[in-house]
Amino acid sequence: MSYNIRANASQILPYFFIFLIILTQVSCQLSIQGARMSKKQSEDNLNDILNYYTAHSIMTDPGNYAHLYEDLPADISELCKVVQGVMIHVFWTQGYGVELSEERKKEVQMRTVEDMLARIIELDERAINSTREPDLRVVGNCRDFSLLLCSFLRHRDIPARARCGFGTYFTPGKYEDHWICEYWNSQEKRWVMVDAQLDSLQLTVLKIDFNTHDLPQGKFLTAGETWQLCRSGKIDPDLCGIFDMKGLWFVAGDVMRDFMALNKLEILPWDCNELMKAHGEQLSHEDYVLLDKLAGLTTAGSNAFLEIRALYDSTPALRMPTDWRP
Repeated sequence: MSYNIRANASQILPYFFIFLIILTQVSCQLSIQGARMSKKQSEDNLNDILNYYTAHSIMTDPGNYAHLYEDLPADISELCKVVQGVMIHVFWTQGYGVELSEERKKEVQMRTVEDMLARIIELDERAINSTREPDLRVVGNCRDFSLLLCSFLRHRDIPARARCGFGTYFTPGKYEDHWICEYWNSQEKRWVMVDAQLDSLQLTVLKIDFNTHDLPQGKFLTAGETWQLCRSGKIDPDLCGIFDMKGLWFVAGDVMRDFMALNKLEILPWDCNELMKAHGEQLSHEDYVLLDKLAGLTTAGSNAFLEIRALYDSTPALRMPTDWRP
């Protein structure tokens, strides 16, 4: 009896090994196909993201002034010089020897690039890549410098987006409310952060010793990163803000502005919706839950893109009021 069992086993054993080999081959093929599908899905997702940020938003569209972009340079540093040559920061005017009238100060309220371009040409009819005298530059703020660069890049079919957050290079030990532009470097396959505001004068005054056209990690923190660092106790919220406006309520507002910017609604730094808190207002438990989610999404990279878009489209409270107009 035992002999027959051993004999049968010896006959079956080769077939069993063949079965294992076939099973292994099938498993490998399925794994390869799965990896290929996953890679294709990732590539498709990235292409969707890049296509989305290549198209203009209502804010970055040059509209009737698109012809002004015909002779723009290709180099990122040269594009920043064009931005700096047509715009002056409202808080830096005295450094350039400019005293603004109350009427001129209102220029900082312009939301769209089309309106900015109209004013730029009204002040000086020369080509947009001609550097103006400081008093003939349109008045803006960090968001406007970033938005104009973003507009230039999108016009050249380069994916770009404005980001709202905090700069660490203005006042030592402080995290100051700031906007930068982020563009896709196709050669290096990564997003690059650019501060389009800092010209030679500001670089000297601020003693900047790093490349502002490829900001090193930690120099600029997105609002979501700042929120997470505050929540973990690694940053004191009272060090985050601008002037006398500071604290977690301020960071929360910037988290929502950055979320909107990722959905291509690049609002002014003082534009607010119903969820944004007034000066020093306390956050509720529901606020913390929502802001933790938004911070997580805005810092999650490409994988969160679809969820960011879906949440924005499905949640009216995260957008500007229906009667708001740019």
